[in-house]
Amino acid sequence: MTIKEFIKQRQYLVWDTKDPTLLSNESIVEACLNYGNFKDFKNLLKILGTAKTASIFQKQIDQKRCNYSNKTKNYFKLYFKKHA
Repeated sequence: MTIKEFIKQRQYLVWDTKDPTLLSNESIVEACLNYGNFKDFKNLLKILGTAKTASIFQKQIDQKRCNYSNKTKNYFKLYFKKHA
């Protein structure tokens, strides 16, 4: 499965997007971490890999504007610290 197939099957993560297959990997990671369940997250890791997903997440939280809640940010910081 590709990342484009992944997001096409999970349009509930990006309900405000007309064509989810045009989204970048960064947008898909953000949508999955913010709105997905753990099964979605595990499937994302199978596709992108833990290291790449962690790298994308780290870049996103290092930016001045961050779209993750403090709770989400803390959880995934701890998760990736242990697993990536």
